[in-house]
Amino acid sequence: MKLQEFQRRIEEIYGGRDRSRGVEGTFVRFSEEVGELARSIRKRDEENLKEEFADVCAWLFTLASLWDVDMEEAVRKYEKGCPRCGERKCRCPEP
Repeated sequence: MKLQEFQRRIEEIYGGRDRSRGVEGTFVRFSEEVGELARSIRKRDEENLKEEFADVCAWLFTLASLWDVDMEEAVRKYEKGCPRCGERKCRCPEP
């Protein structure tokens, strides 16, 4: 599924609820999902990782939709490589 399709699908499924909840409430839910992903990574719970990655993506795309951000367009930032150094394999010094 393409990113734009995925974003539209999430909007179809949850768009009404997400708009009612608003950006702040949706961001809280997104943060909770990131926490669940962190726990799965920390516990090395490989069975749960796919589910948590999918949930984090769904909530991230929901937030983008609430801000009218087209994620397919947004990720083009990385199309040619690192946006800072311009290389396909980042050569920027570590901060």
